[in-house]
Amino acid sequence: MAIQLTEIAAQRVQNFLKSRGKGIGLRLGVKTTGCSGMAYVIEFVDELDDSDTVFETNGVKVVVDPKSLIFLDGTQVDFSKEGLNEGFQFINPNAKDACGCGESFTV
Repeated sequence: MAIQLTEIAAQRVQNFLKSRGKGIGLRLGVKTTGCSGMAYVIEFVDELDDSDTVFETNGVKVVVDPKSLIFLDGTQVDFSKEGLNEGFQFINPNAKDACGCGESFTV
């Protein structure tokens, strides 16, 4: 099981954490929502839960709860900026389909 950040995504997270002034890493998760059923959740981590799984990738700790891990295993997170649009992109081998707006996915 593994979650990976590309170098550019890891740099972006490190910059966010530095600007924020605290935090030990990035929490990735999923929630039930949207037209396809599940959406990605990204938030900063200030403390770990006992059940969390922690991956270290390109110098960043990525924290995932057990319920989300089954949907995120093998995912690579990238960051892109095109014109005025920028954001994290998920390359998830478990996702079978996504909605047209890109807000949710199904497994």
